Amino acid sequence: MNIHVIGLGYVGLPIAVAFSELGNVVVGIDKNKEKIDLFQKFEPRMTEAKLKDLLIKNINHKRLSFSTSLESIGKADVITIAVDTPTSSGGGVDLSYINTVVHDIANYLDGYTVIVIKSTVLPGTCKKIENLIKYLNPKASFDVVSIPEFLREGMAIHDIFEPDRIVIGVESQRAKNILEKLFNPFKDKTKIFFTSRSSAEMAKYASNSFLAMKITFINEISNLCEKSGCNVYDVAHAMGLDTRIGEKFLNPGPGYGGNCFPKDTLGLASFGKSVGSRITLVESTIMANEYRKKELAAKILHLVEDYKNPKVAFLGLSFKAGVNDCRQSPSIDIIMELLNKDIDVCVYDPTAIDNSKKIFKSMVTYAVDAYNAVKDADLIAFGTECEDFKFLDWAKIGILVRNKIIFDLRNIINLQEARKNGFVCHIIGNSYT
Repeated sequence: MNIHVIGLGYVGLPIAVAFSELGNVVVGIDKNKEKIDLFQKFEPRMTEAKLKDLLIKNINHKRLSFSTSLESIGKADVITIAVDTPTSSGGGVDLSYINTVVHDIANYLDGYTVIVIKSTVLPGTCKKIENLIKYLNPKASFDVVSIPEFLREGMAIHDIFEPDRIVIGVESQRAKNILEKLFNPFKDKTKIFFTSRSSAEMAKYASNSFLAMKITFINEISNLCEKSGCNVYDVAHAMGLDTRIGEKFLNPGPGYGGNCFPKDTLGLASFGKSVGSRITLVESTIMANEYRKKELAAKILHLVEDYKNPKVAFLGLSFKAGVNDCRQSPSIDIIMELLNKDIDVCVYDPTAIDNSKKIFKSMVTYAVDAYNAVKDADLIAFGTECEDFKFLDWAKIGILVRNKIIFDLRNIINLQEARKNGFVCHIIGNSYT
């Protein structure tokens, strides 16, 4: 098939690459010329496993190309829209990027086209897009469908080829026939679930909000464990053994972040209010997650309050390990709280240091590695589960620091080794550590 993917961010680029790998002819479109130039030079600009290799392979096989122009849209069998839907100023969902794309493509449509909305949108959005295209181009032959993405950042290629499920919201048999053909390579791998467009749109918000609630729940249990002589890691393990609950997303930490969970919980909560059906669990989750970062920053401040001009080394800046994405990262928010109290902060992250510079600018000191970061530090904080942090040389670090205090927000370091070298170790959710 001829597939055009519009919007080449953390979702759109992996999708374009993956569908070209499946043998389709794919054109990736983005207005950002700098981004397009980098892709054509085999530089994906994101830390996604296997993405670069597949990018190179499919460009060289001429199945994948990139453009800033929409002129070839009329040749597409399927157009996938994967532009961002950020949070609006009122907490809802900003559809301005999607609306711009719809206005841009409407008059290019030539022959029957399936328009796939991959962007995260609220129930009823596909219908609105359909009406808008009909208004802009009454002669256009098309269907609008919803296929929400359930991709983990850093694992997007894996999740595309080995999906838990594929949810397709479609209300036309003609469009369904085309999508069955497109997703035929997956029919023996996973459940392909066809439903209405609005149900597919809601499924994405419901899924992400539930996972965000699960993260927030274990963080609040973690606080309770600290007050009551329990070990949250044992509690979480015991909970996860129940197949009705499952072990995933029961890792206590500094809160959820990234582009999806914060945006989608806010979007769902706002949508609930707008239709007169408030989702108080999600509203509470949002508030608890914001408070989580403030309370952890307060604990760090308490641990260094007796030192003159304290210095904190903060290791791990992305919203999770292995990616370079700092959007809505708990580490960033915690560091900002420290900076507001005039704490000297030195930061390091093996993948996200460049993106963090766009946020902090000159407010922090940037280190070239973990050992450079901890020099003369009074406290070392760990914000991500980066593999590098598991194997630090604590004898070497003990010589470099000014005071031997650790606050591990992710339960990542070798506590035994750190303690053997004289460090006082604080972790979350364990009153007897």
